[in-house]
Amino acid sequence: MAGLNSTQDFPLSATNKNQMENIEDVDTPESDLQANLGTRVELTEEDNKNIRRKTDKRILTILVWVYFLQILDKSVLGYASIFGLQQDTGLKGNQYSLVGSIAQIAQLVWQPFSSILIVKVPHRILMPALVLGWGVAQTAMAACHSYRGLLATRFFLGLFEAGCLPLFSVITNQWYRRAEQPIRVAAWYGTNGLATIAASALSFGLGHIRSEVLKSWQIIFLFVGLITIVSAPFVYFFLENSITTARFLTPHEREQGVERLRANQTGIGSRDFEWSQAWEVLIEPKTYLWISMARFRQIHHVPAKHPFGAVQFIIIMLACYAAQKARVKAPMLLFLVMPVIAGLAMLYAIPRNKTASLLAGYYLLAFMFGNNPLIVSWIVGNTAGTTKKSIIMSVYNGAASAGNMVGPLLFNASDAPAYRPGLRAVLAIFAALGVAVLLQWANLMFLNRLQRKKRVANGKVADMRDLSMEDRYMGVDGEGVGEHAFDLTDRKNDEFVYIY
Repeated sequence: MAGLNSTQDFPLSATNKNQMENIEDVDTPESDLQANLGTRVELTEEDNKNIRRKTDKRILTILVWVYFLQILDKSVLGYASIFGLQQDTGLKGNQYSLVGSIAQIAQLVWQPFSSILIVKVPHRILMPALVLGWGVAQTAMAACHSYRGLLATRFFLGLFEAGCLPLFSVITNQWYRRAEQPIRVAAWYGTNGLATIAASALSFGLGHIRSEVLKSWQIIFLFVGLITIVSAPFVYFFLENSITTARFLTPHEREQGVERLRANQTGIGSRDFEWSQAWEVLIEPKTYLWISMARFRQIHHVPAKHPFGAVQFIIIMLACYAAQKARVKAPMLLFLVMPVIAGLAMLYAIPRNKTASLLAGYYLLAFMFGNNPLIVSWIVGNTAGTTKKSIIMSVYNGAASAGNMVGPLLFNASDAPAYRPGLRAVLAIFAALGVAVLLQWANLMFLNRLQRKKRVANGKVADMRDLSMEDRYMGVDGEGVGEHAFDLTDRKNDEFVYIY
């Protein structure tokens, strides 16, 4: 009986071995993988761990470092202001705020183009190009002496950074099993907290360098910008386009690497931008629930502090580790929302002279940062098809950028020091986030019921065990099972199991 519930291994025929060897040095579209991978390869748990370990050392290391650089370059603007940026460049009124928010505007505008580039441009070309682009923009900020110059350079900084979250999400999905994705997303996304700490420490040290030529804020921009520029060629040299062409794997390990991802049913990469997948994104209710989560999740305005960054990093890692072990997303997301709501309620209700209690409420807000990596891994784990993943992550990132722009507008200087109207609005927004998570949970359960009906109608078993969420590797077994793991979207593949 066909099913996804066996550890049986599959030998590779001579014909299919030759087919795999013929695609070692080229990127193979998902539509071609089906023809090349009709027969399975033998893969043990030891092989699985070996490939995962090699992937972590090469791919995950690059993701962690580059995402750290992106957050670092974005964060130092605030510290540069402390060292005289506004005075030296003659910023007046709300000009500094516009310089800060223009990057979010650029990200929002660029998302449609970003979704296409992620599909059409090989990752080994695209990522270093993005790194070099925002590194140059960051470095150029050191030469700015006016509002217009800062606005232009900051715009290009945001534009080149726009592809980071969707690109990194797609890469994580194309190299790791669904059970492995939450903690990997947490590893690179968690550098938000580490970069906050690093930006503070670096800016403090660099800002106190005495120079007859450069201002303190110029030294800060030059330092972080040049580190980013120097990193670009290393990213190009070490990054890989896909698992089918990975230079750090042997030819047989590439075959095994593809096989170990078969149970994901989400594909391993394509260079064809398929408009039919774009249509699916448009018509599916889950798309709009992901967008709602992005908007609700990002509408907040928490000032960065050194210890807060450390708490943020710890919460992200622990939350994603717990979600990976428990194999659930929605319950963990709801768990993370509750402390945020409690913290906001404390900040709203507690008198301003109760410093210790207010500080406790403030640190409870750090739980909000555990949400985003879980939502990201939830999205890519529930989306099959390269074009579809690229579009939905770009849309999600665009919605997050819009949320970031709205957040500060909720807090008015006239409401100081309590800011109760703003806190009340954010409290309602996070309650709405919890509702959106519940609705998505129910929606995915409904989709799985529809999938069962499709399988029965197609002569398959109703219930299929999702082996991609197992701690240990288990091979996809059964005649015809996993046949379309690399060439169909989740909507069209009746074997796809939605995770929640």
